[in-house]
Amino acid sequence: MSENQNIEWKESWRDEYLKWICGFANAQGGKIYIGKNDNGEVVGINNAKRLMDDLPNKIVTNLGIVCDINLLTDNEKHFIEIIVDSYPNPVNYKGQYHYRSGSTKQELKGAALDKFLLQRHGKTWDSVPVPNVTVHDLEDNSFDIFRRKAKLSNRVDEDVLKDTNQSLLENLDLIEDQYITRAAALLFHPNPEKFFTGSFIKIGFFTTDDDLRFQDEIHGNLFTQIEKTLELLKSKYLKAEIRYDGANRIEEFPYPVSAFREALLNAIAHKDYSATSPIQISVYKNKMIIWNQGQLPENWTIEKLSEKHPSIPYNPKISNALFRSGYIEAWGRGTISMINECAKRSIPLPKYKYDFSGFIVEFSGTEGPSEGPIEGPIEGPKATINQPTQLTIEEAIEGATKGTSERVKEKLTLLLKIILLDEGKRIPDYAKQTKSAISSTERYIKILREAHFIEFKGEASQTGGYYLTKSMKKNLKR
Repeated sequence: MSENQNIEWKESWRDEYLKWICGFANAQGGKIYIGKNDNGEVVGINNAKRLMDDLPNKIVTNLGIVCDINLLTDNEKHFIEIIVDSYPNPVNYKGQYHYRSGSTKQELKGAALDKFLLQRHGKTWDSVPVPNVTVHDLEDNSFDIFRRKAKLSNRVDEDVLKDTNQSLLENLDLIEDQYITRAAALLFHPNPEKFFTGSFIKIGFFTTDDDLRFQDEIHGNLFTQIEKTLELLKSKYLKAEIRYDGANRIEEFPYPVSAFREALLNAIAHKDYSATSPIQISVYKNKMIIWNQGQLPENWTIEKLSEKHPSIPYNPKISNALFRSGYIEAWGRGTISMINECAKRSIPLPKYKYDFSGFIVEFSGTEGPSEGPIEGPIEGPKATINQPTQLTIEEAIEGATKGTSERVKEKLTLLLKIILLDEGKRIPDYAKQTKSAISSTERYIKILREAHFIEFKGEASQTGGYYLTKSMKKNLKR
């Protein structure tokens, strides 16, 4: 056994170890052993009997809790086991609040203490009222956006939507003691930064990490931030390629719109608004990074985000309003949805990163603008599913890739022939069979998919694969 979240070893007793007991009581509970060294070896204590008498009184007097204290023996050496339960109410030591995290003890201060005390009293940060701010200080336009979106989502009764702003907030549980809550201020106030520094979004385009070419800041309530940020990303920061499905013109961004929309909404719903840094979106030629100063639920790992998991919103009041207005779901499917959408497009899966600074979602794929803002969509190769019937593979490739180099046509022809003979494989498999780099194979797969020669089947890249489309099989000359 080693020191961990629930185990601590001390060679001898010192009264300051009451802080460690406090930390265990405020976390998940644990055990402290007096008379063990840092390796967990029993070294024994000489004052075991006196400690057995003193410790219960010290703990009750200083912490107001009761612990089980046991005298144990190993090779005729005495040591003491202190068993600390996890307490639902906050426990403090001389006005200080300590918390066990991993194998260390931390004193909670500032925003961390605020969050801890709220949780212990069954509240969340966004449910706290904002003093001296009422419904009359909020923006009518933000209520109009909510009502319009909520009507489309059909997640709010129509009679509620026709009621006053005051009643709407009461139905959303966004009023506390006649004052609006922090969630209401963020969602509906024209300037939430008046109360919460950093409650805005920054977007920047970078050629390298230290070369910022242009940037924007999006202010206002959260509904306004969502709409303006998505509009800016699609119109200014991300290059849309154009393809054709028969007579229909289709614009395709380097990353699925539904995926980066989900990442943005997650950042807004789960951000720690008690922190002072805004959400930051960094766009590069071939990647986009969305960062927010948020936190994962306790004991969650990044790996959990790639599998089915419950929805545990950091800001439940904000998340409920976004759910009612149709912006987000409430089943914890967002991160999995982003993975699946990228897999369907045959681009690298999004990367999730989390550390003490915050949470990151990174998309990578095709190149975007190189110098300045994009004025509009950029024409890409034209492709159509309306190919003449009974074509050879060579004829089909020639018809769909006019203007493409002969070398690329040869690669596409070879790849399509291999897929015809060996369907259901993934990009690394086809890269190996065609003796091409994975990045090159990704581009060839993308061209074939845009021409509707092949399609991806499966829920994720690990289980799915590529197959010829029905129209291709029908029109292909054997």
